[in-house]
Amino acid sequence: MLKKSATSTQLMLLAAFLGSSVVLSTARAQSVNKTAAAQPAAAAWTAPPAPRVTAPPPGVAKSQRGADFYRKRWGIDNIIVRVTASGALIRFSYRIVDAEKAALINDKAKTPYLIEEKMGLALQIPAMEKVGQLRQTGRAENGREYWMAFSNKGKFIKPGSRVDIVIGSFRINDLVVE
Repeated sequence: MLKKSATSTQLMLLAAFLGSSVVLSTARAQSVNKTAAAQPAAAAWTAPPAPRVTAPPPGVAKSQRGADFYRKRWGIDNIIVRVTASGALIRFSYRIVDAEKAALINDKAKTPYLIEEKMGLALQIPAMEKVGQLRQTGRAENGREYWMAFSNKGKFIKPGSRVDIVIGSFRINDLVVE
């Protein structure tokens, strides 16, 4: 009889132990769910760190020495090459500081080229049916900004590409596309 009572006592203790562990695990799961529900979803997920913003590599005309050279030699400054029209056009813009020296750049008889030597590309200015060439021509005026747009149909030239601009004997090397 003693054996029976010891076995039944052991069974009761085992049942009590299992019952309490089920109750404890259920209570713990509920407290974890309440804690997770109390925290907003954004706080539970940590966003990756933002990428560092770096300045684009400097082009030739970005240095003071380069700017002085183009100002004295060709009569232009504020030289910018930028991707426009969702990458379908490359815009070359400049400001004229000496109209006499810059006359060659605005000469309609000279064909401008944008050259990317790594891929062996030479882009031209497209001629639209009703608009004509996408460039400003005519008499150069001091202090005025001028531009021309080169066709980038295959979108081969991208921001960061290094290009040259050639118009007759005028040449600017190693400009960085913005």
